[in-house]
Amino acid sequence: MKIISYNVNGIRAAVNKGFVQWLTKENPDVVCIQELKAMPEQIPALEFEALGYKSYFFSAKRKGYSGVAILSKQEPRHVEFGMGIAKYDDEGRFLRADYADCSIVSVYHPSGTSGDERQDFKMQWLSDFAAYVENLKKDYRLILCGDYNICHEAIDIHDPVRNANNSGFLPEEREWIDGFIRSGFIDTFRFCNGNVTDRYSWWSYRFNARANNKGWRIDYILADAALKGRIVSADILSDAMHSDHCPIVAEIK
Repeated sequence: MKIISYNVNGIRAAVNKGFVQWLTKENPDVVCIQELKAMPEQIPALEFEALGYKSYFFSAKRKGYSGVAILSKQEPRHVEFGMGIAKYDDEGRFLRADYADCSIVSVYHPSGTSGDERQDFKMQWLSDFAAYVENLKKDYRLILCGDYNICHEAIDIHDPVRNANNSGFLPEEREWIDGFIRSGFIDTFRFCNGNVTDRYSWWSYRFNARANNKGWRIDYILADAALKGRIVSADILSDAMHSDHCPIVAEIK
């Protein structure tokens, strides 16, 4: 199973930049999308259907904001929209598709860059998300795909020193993701690629950051530790240019 996770920073903008043609070429089995920035009726579902995908969308109540999706060649046995927590579900942040032997999640973690209020919201989300996932793990083997808005280690960011006090690389955020992974997940990219450096999944639109590879690795495919022996490969597809993020991919038997 080839799984791609991609924060498209607006599905309509990405489609206009060739997303559908790119998807045709990559031909993944499952695509987890974040930051739709569109209501379901604004999404070109028929174009995805023509490629053989069943499509599931969970939009934010606020128009042009957030939202997640899963495109799947195989029809899931069940799809769960949201976490049952209104303040997060209103922002369209969590979507789960259940298959015979695993469940795949598309998740969009909040950013705290706009100020203290949203940073506090982010930290509360992280606590509630970890508790929710811990409960899910009792019944599901999870593959958690998405934009976590956190760099785990210094090798995941181009300038760890000057970003040490910035949201996305704060000590408390890094401590959270470290503990979350240790709770029973595998960072598929690190598992397959070791301590390789200068591999990022997001670049600011400012200061020519992408051309200079001044990026952050904030997108992850985290697999249940029980799937360790089934992880074939993982990579970052930095040549895809539909967003300020790029897609990430993992192949799991």
